[in-house]
Amino acid sequence: MTSAHDPAVVPGRGTTLFRHHDFRQVWMGDTVSVFGVEIVGFAVPIIAVTALAATEFQMGLLATAQMLAFLLIGLPAGAWVDRMRKKHVIIRGDLLRAAVLLTLPAAWMLDVLSMTQLYVVVFLVGCITVFFDVANQSYLPEIVPPEQISEGNAKLSASQQTARVAGPTVAAWLVRVVGGPWAVGVTAVCMGLSALFVSRVRTPSARPNPATREPLVQEIRAGLAFVVRHPILVRIVASTGLSNFASAVTTTLFVLFALRELGINETDLGLLFSVMAMGGILGAVGSDRLGRLVGEGRVIPLSLLAASTAMLTVPLSASVASPMPVLLVGVFLSGGLIVVYNVNQVSFRQRLCPPRLLGRMNGSIRFLVWGPIPVAAFLSGVLGEAFGALTTMWIGALLGLVSSAPVLLSPLSRMRRLPRSLDALANERSG
Repeated sequence: MTSAHDPAVVPGRGTTLFRHHDFRQVWMGDTVSVFGVEIVGFAVPIIAVTALAATEFQMGLLATAQMLAFLLIGLPAGAWVDRMRKKHVIIRGDLLRAAVLLTLPAAWMLDVLSMTQLYVVVFLVGCITVFFDVANQSYLPEIVPPEQISEGNAKLSASQQTARVAGPTVAAWLVRVVGGPWAVGVTAVCMGLSALFVSRVRTPSARPNPATREPLVQEIRAGLAFVVRHPILVRIVASTGLSNFASAVTTTLFVLFALRELGINETDLGLLFSVMAMGGILGAVGSDRLGRLVGEGRVIPLSLLAASTAMLTVPLSASVASPMPVLLVGVFLSGGLIVVYNVNQVSFRQRLCPPRLLGRMNGSIRFLVWGPIPVAAFLSGVLGEAFGALTTMWIGALLGLVSSAPVLLSPLSRMRRLPRSLDALANERSG
């Protein structure tokens, strides 16, 4: 039986990962899953605004419910995932999310759909997604060797962004033709297909050794300590958390802002999301090259600063007669640059972390960088209700600029090459 790092399974240097059977299955599953997530992510706010006449405060509650799980169970999820086979977590996560989402078209058919159900559905899907995302982000190192992790992340990001181009466009068409609840049903089908692809992975998922387990609290503490005691990781986490907080303040009310205040229709709204994803494709394809050109370390703070600057176009668009051109440029640039940031910092994290701590590290980071999102979403709803959507857009955009400070003021700004492992980093620091 071959392992993930056997020559029979892993292509040699210079060989594309698309010839790697297991990576290809994960890549296809991830792509179709992201496509479905983009559809539901577009459709649910549209349902809330157009079918259920949601207020700014209700939109804030909806976004809060969607992300609350990362704050509530983000830390223990990483330790739990390290006790399970990651492949099984991914498959079950897809199937469970599909089952929960199918309740929306069912309620629509019975004419009982309400904001309360939307809150419950997005909260349950969020809880499942916590485990799914931690396992998904920790799974790649099980099936490809360390020297191909960056390539794998770049290919996954490129396909994710491609799905994000098509997803909002297809979602906008589905919402107009069959209605938002039925569009959500398409997402359930996508997640079922994703589970099928991942089930075809041949490499046995690593079985955790029960004999090496520590009490859950100690395992959680170990993952958190690895992150917060690392001089570079803790800066990346701080910037990513601040960036996510600022982004949540903006995105929570963006659909309402675009539809009601800018007068943009659903089709143009879908176009904006697609153009942002097109920028993401360019960012994913060019992330390695840009890292070599600018420097693997330097590109992390610079790309985040540039992406945050581009998001100023969202509130600025309200001051021009034709907001669409301004928004199109802004979302294209921010979408591409934030992917450059994510590909480089995630690859660095995966190379640096010992395999036994991957789930706990990713769970800890998800808790720290996604945990602020429900707080920001709730705050966005309160600010929108009190001061209006435009003022809230400005607050989110200005907070985004501040988010790059921790990485800008870190050793990353002076690093041309990033260390390939924890030992390499220790040698660099001692040398």
